[in-house]
Amino acid sequence: MDKYKKLATNTIIFAIGTFSSKILSFLLMPYVTGKLMPEDYSTADLIQQTANVLIPIVFLQINSAALRFALDKNENKSDVFTIGVRTTLKGFLAFLIFYYPVTLIKINDMALGDYAPLLYLFVLVSGMRQLCQQFVRGCGQVRIFAIDGIIATATTLLFNLLFLGPLNMGVTGYVLAIIASDFMSVAFLFVATKLWNDLHFHKVNKKTKIDMLKYSVPLMPTIILWWIINVSDRYMVTGFIGSAENGLYTAASKIPNFVVMFSSIFIDAWQLSAVDEYDSEDKADFFTKVFRVYSGGIFAVSSALILGCQLITKILVKPNYYESWQFVPILIIATTLSCLVNFLASVYMAEKKSVMALVTAMSGALTNIVLNLILIPNVGAIGAAIATVIAFAVVFIFRGANTKKYIAINFNTPLLIAEVAILAVQCIVMIRLKSGAMMYGIESALVLAMLLVNIKPIKELANKIFGRFLKKSK
Repeated sequence: MDKYKKLATNTIIFAIGTFSSKILSFLLMPYVTGKLMPEDYSTADLIQQTANVLIPIVFLQINSAALRFALDKNENKSDVFTIGVRTTLKGFLAFLIFYYPVTLIKINDMALGDYAPLLYLFVLVSGMRQLCQQFVRGCGQVRIFAIDGIIATATTLLFNLLFLGPLNMGVTGYVLAIIASDFMSVAFLFVATKLWNDLHFHKVNKKTKIDMLKYSVPLMPTIILWWIINVSDRYMVTGFIGSAENGLYTAASKIPNFVVMFSSIFIDAWQLSAVDEYDSEDKADFFTKVFRVYSGGIFAVSSALILGCQLITKILVKPNYYESWQFVPILIIATTLSCLVNFLASVYMAEKKSVMALVTAMSGALTNIVLNLILIPNVGAIGAAIATVIAFAVVFIFRGANTKKYIAINFNTPLLIAEVAILAVQCIVMIRLKSGAMMYGIESALVLAMLLVNIKPIKELANKIFGRFLKKSK
């Protein structure tokens, strides 16, 4: 199959499975924010984010190794999955040793330790789901992966409606809905792909085990560093200002996920193509063309999202959360840069250079921590958003320079700078003017400018992909 057609086909399949689950998180916001006060929403989110950072530590980020090694045609798939499951179970048993210290954790006015049982259950079930998902995807069963996304969407919706509605379980219900949905996902993947056939109890290939751990262990701190850049500001906002302010900041951080939604659909498919085509002679040209279209699409979506962020905030959250819109434009810029960074991660994945992924992520994490400590006490939660933007900019510059050793991607730097500048001007205009015909006039003109500078490469790749489909249909 032609590489562009294959990328398009996989993107469509992943879109079917991913779009519904991503869009659900936005559609549920009015319901969730109506059932939970800002401080409760903050607590529920911090439980989820704490679990997300614990998963790579407890399980040594083995799910990433399961994906990468399942993609290798010469690897024994059964050994890959068995190593993944054994590492997951051993990691959880080791994690149980720390149960009592976890129960003592308290951040300002929030007693995280009170939810320790829920946190442990979340880590185990979600970690197992991630392992099964990535292994299935690496084995090329993208349709099953997509169906799982649809099922997860349905179960998340049903459990949220049940636990927050009739049962009125509050914070516990919000988190338990995610756990229950993840459990259903694991059950589906096991049955649909007969994963038990890839799970055995005899010895695994020692070299495969060592190679998988060599790949996954450096990714463990890398994921933590990404968490520091993406989420640690919520802990700092809670610590410096309080749960109520963090509840607003957390609500604001959900809206830029529209950008992540479009990005993640593509990146899931792109990772498969990046590995498949990495040894081809024209890989630099392939990566450059795809990056140009991907980045153009991300910038266009981000620009439009800034224009509509006040309206979206009004629709998605209850009135007592509306002031959170002021954080949204800056967080959209941060999210845009994070999407560009994720594209470059595909180079490290194809090269199996997980150590460099760690080093580059560390530069951003250190930048983020230092700037959070300086900005949050002085300018409030908006300082956390600014720190996140700068942190992702540092990582992108570092990775852009470093990945040229492996593949010469032409980033078209002047255009990238212009695109970031357009978003920055949009951000300043909206925060300064806040409302009015002048603000919306300037914002609309800037969105149009963003579309005009990106329309050519998007049309070119669309012709490459869909032109082939049209020719074959004649």
